[in-house]
Amino acid sequence: MDTLRFGFLLAPRFSMMSLSSAIEPIRVANRLLSRRGFDWRTCSTDGKPVAASNDLVIEAEPVASVIEQVDALVLCAGTHLDASSEAPLIRAVRSAARRKRTIGGLSTATHILARAGVLGGYRCTIHWENLPALREEFPDLLVTEALYEIDRDRFTSSGGTTALDMMLHIIGLRHGADIAHEVAAQFQHGKIRAHDERQSGWQQRNVALLPPILRRATSIMQSNIEEPIAIRDIAVRVGISQRQMERLFANQFSLHPKQYYLMLQAERGRELLTYTEKTMIEIAVATGFGSVSQFSKWFKHFHGQLPSRYRNGRT
Repeated sequence: MDTLRFGFLLAPRFSMMSLSSAIEPIRVANRLLSRRGFDWRTCSTDGKPVAASNDLVIEAEPVASVIEQVDALVLCAGTHLDASSEAPLIRAVRSAARRKRTIGGLSTATHILARAGVLGGYRCTIHWENLPALREEFPDLLVTEALYEIDRDRFTSSGGTTALDMMLHIIGLRHGADIAHEVAAQFQHGKIRAHDERQSGWQQRNVALLPPILRRATSIMQSNIEEPIAIRDIAVRVGISQRQMERLFANQFSLHPKQYYLMLQAERGRELLTYTEKTMIEIAVATGFGSVSQFSKWFKHFHGQLPSRYRNGRT
């Protein structure tokens, strides 16, 4: 079987955890196979070394030359990129797609792949913190909450150690389940997670512990951020009175249901501020506040600063 060749395209301040989780399993697979079943190179848009989010610097080749020598180009990104840094990455991804290379994305890179226009018609996933922003910007994209997705010649992972599970799956497809499990054992990785296992973000963990009625109520709120539903109507949907729902929220969160709803709206605003370039009025509308003044008021209430200051201060 031919060597499967990966090119890892590093965005500024990329996630070292995601990159290591992708490279280390194929390195170990080569050792166990006693041959080079996999090859990898790291590259950047200009061929210069790239600093990760932890400030470690990785050597890189020019992506233009690497594209010609690999089977798959895998973009590894971090928390946020400005437009000037993102544009050359998009050009590189589109160039690889035109050359019929498999395209991959680790962690938040899915958002850049979507902007490059290479995910249309493909299932994809992204870190749970970025899901709302991605779905807001690309409502027609097939975004799942899976740990990773492999759909024909596109693959994406949701960040962190999920890249390990994704690469173990690829190792198993090419060299058999036994080798994949041997590689997993080398990392004390007791269970290779299936691609469709759901991510375990803080919202999901917290919601999972709630009583069933509150789970349904908060789920309705989460699904209706842009056009909020009246509290009395949510109570009707879950089969209790508004007064009963107020007592449940007070006991569980020490908040009125409306305050909890506003907190969810403000949190969605924080995600859009962090992971998109939407204007303040666009974010205000997308989060159900309707005006910048209302959005700013409640954002400051829950996050301690105005949204403009939050956006200007992010790194």
